[in-house]
Amino acid sequence: MAIDFLYLNEPDMIKAGVLDELRCIEAMRSTISLFGKKDYLLGGPKADEHGLQVNFPFESDIPGFPLDDGPDRRFMAMPAYLGGKYHIAGEKYYGSNSHNTRKGLPRSILMVMLSDVETGAPIALESANLLSAMRTGAMPAMAAQYLAKKDSKVLSIIGPGAIGKCAMNCLLAVLPEIDEIRIKGSSIKSASAAGLVKYIVEKYPRIEKISICSSLQEACEGADVVSEAMSVNKADMEEFKPEWFEPGCTVFSLGSFYFTEYDKLPSVTMVVDNYGMYDKYMKNFMAIGWTDELGRRRKWGAMGMNFVHLVDEGVIAREDVINLADIVNGECGVRKSDDEIIYCSIGGMPLEDLSWGYECYETASKLGIGQNLNLWDEPYLR
Repeated sequence: MAIDFLYLNEPDMIKAGVLDELRCIEAMRSTISLFGKKDYLLGGPKADEHGLQVNFPFESDIPGFPLDDGPDRRFMAMPAYLGGKYHIAGEKYYGSNSHNTRKGLPRSILMVMLSDVETGAPIALESANLLSAMRTGAMPAMAAQYLAKKDSKVLSIIGPGAIGKCAMNCLLAVLPEIDEIRIKGSSIKSASAAGLVKYIVEKYPRIEKISICSSLQEACEGADVVSEAMSVNKADMEEFKPEWFEPGCTVFSLGSFYFTEYDKLPSVTMVVDNYGMYDKYMKNFMAIGWTDELGRRRKWGAMGMNFVHLVDEGVIAREDVINLADIVNGECGVRKSDDEIIYCSIGGMPLEDLSWGYECYETASKLGIGQNLNLWDEPYLR
C-alpha cells in the first residue's frame, strides 16, 4: 500500500493561514475544551508529560559536544493525541539554542508531524516555528476572553520575541480597548523591543502610547494585562513582586516566572492550563537537584510551579487552583469583579500544536498548497 504525505514549508503555512489570530484562538478554545473532557493523550504514564527532553551537559568530555551555556538549550520531542473533530496523533520536535541568533536563525527550529491514529502513517510534515508561536500566543488571548477586564487598556509585553509578538497580536484581536503597550526586553536598548515598537506603529494605529521599559516594575505597575514570555539565563532572571500588580490586573505567564513571596499568592486567583504538568516539573526539578521536596531552592520556572508549591505545603487546597478547561467548559465561573487579580499559567502542550497544525493542513489540502511526498509505494519490509 502506498503512503504519501503533505509537506508544508513556512511559506506554505503562511498561505494556509497559520497567522490567522482569531481562527487560532478558536482552535485553542476547542483544544482546551477537549483537554477538560479528557479526550486526549499526552506522553508519560499519567498522560500529562509536556514532552521528552535531552538536557545538555554543563561540561563534556566529548570533543565539540554542545554545552548548556545559554537559556533553553535542548532537544525535545512532544508526542500527543487529540480527539474530537481532530482525531489526530502527532509530535512536535525541535532543537533549541540561544546562540542560533548569531547565525541569523531562530532560537528554536521546529517541525510538526501529523499521523494517522490507526496506522501511524504520516499525514503531514509542517514547518512549525510560526505554528508554535501562534498557538502559544493565542492561548492567553483565548483565556483573556474569560479572565481579563473587558475594558482593559494597558497591555505589557514581557519578552518581545516571536512568542511575545504573537501573544500581542492575539490579545489585541480580543481586547479592543487596549490603547497603550509597554514592552520589557533584555535591556532598554533591546533590538527586539525596538523592532516591536516599529511593528506596532505600522500595524496598530489605534495604540496611542508605546514605551520600552527599563525594569519589570515599570512594565507591570498600572497594567491591565501582562503577558510574559521570557527566555533568559537563570542568572539574569528578574523577580516579579506581587505589589506591582494592581487590582483588576490579569497576568499571563508563558515562560519563566521567578517569584518567591509565596505567602502573598493566596490573595490572587490562580488558573492553570495543566496542573499535572507543573506537578511533574516540580518532581523533575527535584530529581536534578534544583529544588528540595517543596521547591524552596528553585530560583525560576513556570508560574504553575508556584501554585503546586503552595498546594504541596498545605497553604491552599488543590481546588483553589482553577483549571482553565473548567472555565472554557462552563464548569466554573470567570472573573468575579474588576478588582480581582488573576494569575494564569500557560505552559503549552503539544495538543495545541496538533489542533492548529491540523487546521492548517485542512486548509492547505483544500487549496492545493504544499508538496506531496511519497514514503513508499510498497514497503520493502513487512
